[in-house]
Amino acid sequence: MKLGIKLLVASFLILNTSPAQAAPIYNFPISGCAVTYGKYHHDYPATDIFANKGCAFVAPIAGVIDEVNTVDRWRGRTNLGADRGGLSISLIGEDGLRYYGSHLSKIEPNITAGYKVTSGEKLGEVGATGSAKGTKPHLHFGISYPTEKGIWWIRRGVGLENGKTSPWKYLKAWQAGKDLKPKLIIPATTPPEPKK
Repeated sequence: MKLGIKLLVASFLILNTSPAQAAPIYNFPISGCAVTYGKYHHDYPATDIFANKGCAFVAPIAGVIDEVNTVDRWRGRTNLGADRGGLSISLIGEDGLRYYGSHLSKIEPNITAGYKVTSGEKLGEVGATGSAKGTKPHLHFGISYPTEKGIWWIRRGVGLENGKTSPWKYLKAWQAGKDLKPKLIIPATTPPEPKK
């Protein structure tokens, strides 16, 4: 009788135990809101993710905050490249890549350079600061390799895989709950600052 009960309990445990699921490494960078975005971005490989103002911009991966711009310095008459992002955040992910989000309406108070974030942690909120003034609120999202501070033309997003691919494929995977590490070509030297 005791052996029969032990076998029954063991069978129940085996049938009702599933393997442990690891938390996703990557998260879609906007949480809790409907979004739209396309495969292509004007001028260079990045993605504009359209969502309502105030939607949460979250860390797509755990890492360390690299740069934070808390003041919108962009002016249409000068249109300086370094200022186009308005309120913006970049982080170096634990995968070694840099993730950048800009045109934010708000940055969380604890988000400062050197702060360690977890994947999915709220960084700020979607907006239309910088060169996005007058447009629909959106998150400009770019993936790049780490550089020295202030190299805005790399920070805003560079071509993945073949040097021209936008983050679209990765965003689609993360939105579906799949972990897909971006493949990035890193040039031997940093390209010079563009004229526009």
